[in-house]
Amino acid sequence: MAQPVKLASNKSISPTLLTEGASPWKRELARAITDPKVLLKRLGLESHLSLVDDNAPFKCLVTDSFIDKIEEGNINDPLLRQVLPLTEENNIKIQRAGITDPVGDISAMTSPGLLHKYHGRALLISTGACAIHCRYCFRRHYPYQESSCSSKAIDEATDYLKSHREIDEIILSGGDPLVLDNEKLARLISKLEEVTQLKTLRIHSRLPIVLPSRIDNGLLQLLKTSRLQVVMVIHANHVNELQGNEIRKLQQLNNAGITLLNQSVLLKGVNDDADALINLSKRLLECKTLPYYLHMLDPVAGAMHFSVSEDHALKLKAQLEKSLPGYLVPKLVREITGKQSKSAIFRI
Repeated sequence: MAQPVKLASNKSISPTLLTEGASPWKRELARAITDPKVLLKRLGLESHLSLVDDNAPFKCLVTDSFIDKIEEGNINDPLLRQVLPLTEENNIKIQRAGITDPVGDISAMTSPGLLHKYHGRALLISTGACAIHCRYCFRRHYPYQESSCSSKAIDEATDYLKSHREIDEIILSGGDPLVLDNEKLARLISKLEEVTQLKTLRIHSRLPIVLPSRIDNGLLQLLKTSRLQVVMVIHANHVNELQGNEIRKLQQLNNAGITLLNQSVLLKGVNDDADALINLSKRLLECKTLPYYLHMLDPVAGAMHFSVSEDHALKLKAQLEKSLPGYLVPKLVREITGKQSKSAIFRI
């Protein structure tokens, strides 16, 4: 048993493009499972094949590193629930409250791939590719074809940043920016460093959790030597996601001077109990990573079966505050389109 416990791009690296000298992380990404029935068979769950939608528009994608942390024979494993396309995703009754752009990304786009929602910071969609397709992804319907991170798009983005000198932090998101190899990432960061008022580079990534081999020496050196203060916000929802290899890689990032934060999504059947969240916060501290946000589910079409009530979320928040020191209690928030920041949720 494990320790305590228009669509998003489905691009990965084709095995035909790999050479014997390809990075280990690229080889693993090329092997990622894209058939949910193959995934279930690998986990000894053949009797549950009728639960999956193997023709889901938002395709299955999951790496070996993540699969290895799933308990065999357990259809309710909290990691498996995050990646398995279920027929519930197409249940009209369950999904009727979901929308395709739940956080207002489209209205915030100032140029292809550049989103400006909040004062002092902007977000760049650096790629549409991921190493894993989380079933609750709020960008599962995002029009990535309109956000190409081409040289022209990057030039337009940096021009916008230079003309808005109040922006001193740039956030790389996606997809997952660490799917870019070190050479492409270095070119992108170099262009951003030319924007003189920028002080902070924030990277939102799930790869340290789902593809830890991506944290290689080249990436560590690249981030360590940037003139920008680098903050990495990882995304772990359950303590079982953080085991030996992930812990080591996060500690390496910390040793390289990277500020590490974690954001989780509160998900029914995954982490909607106090013990799961308490154990996660304690494990994050071991990883030199502080809990940052606990997000209420963004109401995205296809993921509403993960929704947890606000009343239950507040009860969990109270239990965390009772059981943990303040610095290990993530802020419970919801993102509301048009608001100037994330909206903290408090009991009135």
